[in-house]
Amino acid sequence: MADTCTHLDDVTDARPSSDGCEDCLAIGARWLHLRMCRVCGHVGCCDSSPNRHATAHHHDAGHALIQSYEPGEDWWYCYDDDLVFTMPDATSYAHP
Repeated sequence: MADTCTHLDDVTDARPSSDGCEDCLAIGARWLHLRMCRVCGHVGCCDSSPNRHATAHHHDAGHALIQSYEPGEDWWYCYDDDLVFTMPDATSYAHP
C-alpha cells in the first residue's frame, strides 16, 4: 500500500453522473452504497453491492480515484495505490 496517492493529477471538476448507481438503474438492480469517480463523475455501487459497478468502472475506464457518495462521508479511495484518504479542501458530494 502506498503512503500517498499518485493519481491526484487525474482529478477533474466532474459532477456526479446520477443520483444512484447509473449502471444498476439501467438494469433495474439494487445497490448498498455509492461511489463517485473523481475523474469522470461516474456514480457506481460499492463492492458490498451485488454488481460492484464502481470497481467495474475502474477496470473498464482505468480511472483510479473514487470518493464516497454517501451523506456524511468524505473519504476517497485510490484503486491503484490501495489507499483510503481525505482531501480537506475538495468538494464533497453526496446523493440526495
